[in-house]
Parts: sequence; C-alpha cells; structure tokens
Amino acid sequence: MAAPADAGGLGNARSTSLALLRTGPAMTLLPHTHRPATSRPAWLATALAGVVVPAVAIGLLADAPPGLVAGPILATGLMGAGMIGAAAAGRLWIGVALALLTGAGLVLSGRMAGLLPPAHLLPAAFAMLVASVSFAARGALFARSMADKGWWIAVAVVAGEAAIIATAAARPGDLPEWLLVLLPAQWASAAIRAALGGASTLAAGAPLLALAGTAAATLLVARLWPSRWPYLVMFTTWLALSALVWHNPAP
Repeated sequence: MAAPADAGGLGNARSTSLALLRTGPAMTLLPHTHRPATSRPAWLATALAGVVVPAVAIGLLADAPPGLVAGPILATGLMGAGMIGAAAAGRLWIGVALALLTGAGLVLSGRMAGLLPPAHLLPAAFAMLVASVSFAARGALFARSMADKGWWIAVAVVAGEAAIIATAAARPGDLPEWLLVLLPAQWASAAIRAALGGASTLAAGAPLLALAGTAAATLLVARLWPSRWPYLVMFTTWLALSALVWHNPAP
C-alpha cells in the first residue's frame, strides 16, 4: 500500500524538478539576453536619426562648400542607424548593415546635392566602414546590458554627440578641443572629412585607429557581460585613444 504513495511522491518531485528546470534558466538568462525590440518607436528612432535628419541637413546645406559639412552629416547618419539599429535588434551585424546602407544612401544624396566631391570616395568608404562597426558595437553593448531598453540609451547618446558635432561644424572654435577629441562621432567626422579632402588613410590614422580600438574594447565588454572588469579596459582604451587623437589630429 505504501508503494503508490511513494510513486506519487516521486512523480510530484519530478514535476517540481521539471518546473524548476523550465523557470530557472529563464530567470537566470533574463538579465543577460536581449529580445529584439519589436516596438515601432525603436525603429522609428533609427530611421529618424539615421536617415531623416541627415537627409534634411543635406537639403538645407546644399549651398555649403563641397566636403565642408559632409563629415558631420555622414557621421551622424552612420551613428544613428548603426548604434540605434544594433541596440534595437540586439545584433551587431544588423547595426553594421543598417549603417552601411544608410551611408550609401547619404553619399548618393550628397553627390546629387553637390555636397560631396566626386573623387576620394573609396578612402571615405573605408572610414565609413570602420565607423559603422564602432557605432554598432556600442549599440550591441547597450542591448546586452539594458535588454530591450538599450535603444533608449542609444538614442540619448546619438542625440548628444550629434548636437556637439553639429555645433562644432556650425561654429568652429566655440567648443573646447578636449571635448571634441573624446567623442567617437567627432573621430568619424574627422576621418570622413579628411578622406573626402584627399588625405591618405594614414593621415587620418589616429581617428580611424581610435574607432577600431574602441569597437574592439566595446565588443569585449559585451562578450564578457555581466562581468564588470572589462569596463575598466574599455574606458582606459577610450581615454588612451582620445589622447592619441589629441596629439595626432586628422588634417
């Protein structure tokens, strides 16, 4: 008579264990995994920051000297599409792809508006590739650390850096140099501007190396999340590369 009771107890224990197995990993993985943002605001922000704002700027600045404002405009578009897109999707490659597609569209629009010089587009394309990976890496980290709220952080970062590089382009000398050399968006703008101006890739090596170095450090943090010590590596790398850009500015 005791056997059925024991069997029932074993059955209940098995059910309880299966329930723990089903719920345990979900609770453990929730802080570390990211479900892609399916809300329209996330993708609307990607399109707005990456495409609409730069396209409007191209239209408004059609009479500006060729190549003068192309760097900040292209950098803003790449940053908006790459960083917010990667944060919204939770995938690095999606951010890179969106940034490159956006960059290609903006280059075409800039050529039609006369903002981009006809030559030197290949060095500029290389600079845009490096910048796209760097921006998308930051978006991927936001997705990794903040889950489906990471795109909000990306929007705030893009808005802040875009405002600063726009101010620097519109009113040169108003902002301190030490502030500008801290911004990856300014690195991208300077590298693209130098490439469009005919400078060699080596001449713009400092901002390109800074973009590549911060991308590598950021991806390390995202890879090892939730460990906190890689943040020290990332911030140290960022400050060291900012110093490199300070001492070796792009032409």
